[in-house]
Amino acid sequence: TIAHMGTSDAHDPAAAPAREDIKVSRPAEGVLLLTIDRPAVRNALRTRTLAEIAAELAAATDDPSTRAVVVTGGAEHFAAGADIREMALLGAVDVLMHERARHWRAIAAFPKPIVAAVCGYALGGGCELALACDLIVAGTNAQFGQPEVNLGMIPGAGGATRLARTCGKALAMQMVLTGMPIDARTALAAGIAVEVDEPESALARAVELASIIASKPPVAVRLAKEAVRRALDIPLSDAVEADRQAFALLAASDDRREGIAAFLEKRPARFTGH
Repeated sequence: TIAHMGTSDAHDPAAAPAREDIKVSRPAEGVLLLTIDRPAVRNALRTRTLAEIAAELAAATDDPSTRAVVVTGGAEHFAAGADIREMALLGAVDVLMHERARHWRAIAAFPKPIVAAVCGYALGGGCELALACDLIVAGTNAQFGQPEVNLGMIPGAGGATRLARTCGKALAMQMVLTGMPIDARTALAAGIAVEVDEPESALARAVELASIIASKPPVAVRLAKEAVRRALDIPLSDAVEADRQAFALLAASDDRREGIAAFLEKRPARFTGH
């Protein structure tokens, strides 16, 4: 349960930068919780914030004790955008070559499921971070928005593209062209969020979903996530063929044999990740 959350020492400190912007904990077996912790600036995502998130995900990639990740900013704010003071100092070439792009790519490429618990503002980069996750549990106070147009910019970390592929052209156009945010209920109806809960319980529900995922066979979970994401990127026939090959590949796994045996024997399965 959430009451048992504590700081995790599971990762080698030398493998990641010292944490200033996020907190790391283990709220449930197999679940890693990353909490953005910059309340004075409503969790604005400066470069260091993204670097710390990317570093924790890199460490979790090959860590068998982590089977799912939850990302949150707390009950009041998820992330109110990028750090504008930091971004204002960058010219065109600086923006193009900036390390932020590498961190965003690392977050998007993380192979294990990520559940976002989004309360309060998820604006600009905060909305893009939520959209880069695999499931979103939204608090009733959540606000999703891409207000970059108000500053003479567009979403730079995939917001426009992910919105269009998630909720369709009409709502994506409205959000990106007007800069106006949407509330949690609209996000739920549009398929951006999977559930809406009270701000006090959204994180607990996200952890519960992540815990359910963490109880499933890890290789199958990875391939399932890959299949759903691939469906958004390539032609239907290619995606279906890739699914078929992944389905066949899993026939060689011990977890598939265990899952079938447990089903037939009417007992709980004991998955090992092999």
